[in-house]
Amino acid sequence: MNAPSAFVPFSPVWHAELDLAYARAGDATRPVRRRHAGPLRVQKHLYPEGPRVCQHILVHPPGGIAGGDRLEIAAEVGNGAWAQLTSPGAAKWYRAAAPATQRLRLRVAAGATLEWLPQETIVYSAAQAELATRIELEGDARLFHWDIVALGRPASGERFAAGRYRAALDIRRDGRLLWHECQRLDGGDGLLDSPVGLDGAPVFATLLASGEIDAELLARCRELPGRVRGDLTQLPDLLVGRCLADQALDARAWLIDLWRLLRPALLGRDALPPRIWST
Repeated sequence: MNAPSAFVPFSPVWHAELDLAYARAGDATRPVRRRHAGPLRVQKHLYPEGPRVCQHILVHPPGGIAGGDRLEIAAEVGNGAWAQLTSPGAAKWYRAAAPATQRLRLRVAAGATLEWLPQETIVYSAAQAELATRIELEGDARLFHWDIVALGRPASGERFAAGRYRAALDIRRDGRLLWHECQRLDGGDGLLDSPVGLDGAPVFATLLASGEIDAELLARCRELPGRVRGDLTQLPDLLVGRCLADQALDARAWLIDLWRLLRPALLGRDALPPRIWST
């Protein structure tokens, strides 16, 4: 028997979509749409704070994102509803010969609240990660959003020596641009170690929360202890926090401490960390 002239390895590619919607029903928030295609799911809806806040945990069963994968996530929070979305663990972007993409679209109606609180994103060396997020706020909609990115695997001593990370974020209120940001980092780039870049820190995190706080609370936030280099800036209708860290756990701890202080002031509820963060 003649052997085939060429062997083409099987390389599965995941195209996954998740479409969620939430609505106010009396004093409760209820999921009213939960459509998915491919390996993206949410676990059952949880109400650790009572019926007002609906908590969902987004799950990507393959456990990592490889070259050619495409994830599409959309969530809509209707008038007066409150959704809190998080993840069970880190999102891992593996080394790849082709780009992998994630598109996130969030819409928050007037009187509604969205907390987008995922755990960290780990971008392996030689990964090709491309992310785009668009958030639309209507009227007095409220948003608490954070993002934690680890380049390479600091705990294993792996530096981000090859590959690329691309991310774009737009936040608008009633069509007016509140925040626009593009991040472009290449493996081995001088910005990774430059004082005007990441200054050698493999982890960076961003917090964006709608609304404004007073000078006293801003000072308390800035005085929080932690193993990060971080600070906050109050812009019109938007609070921005940034930090650099050596470990993702340190960045996450800092963000959670900020959330504990800011949630009562900006959202009117004490902060109750999701149980999944402790597992």
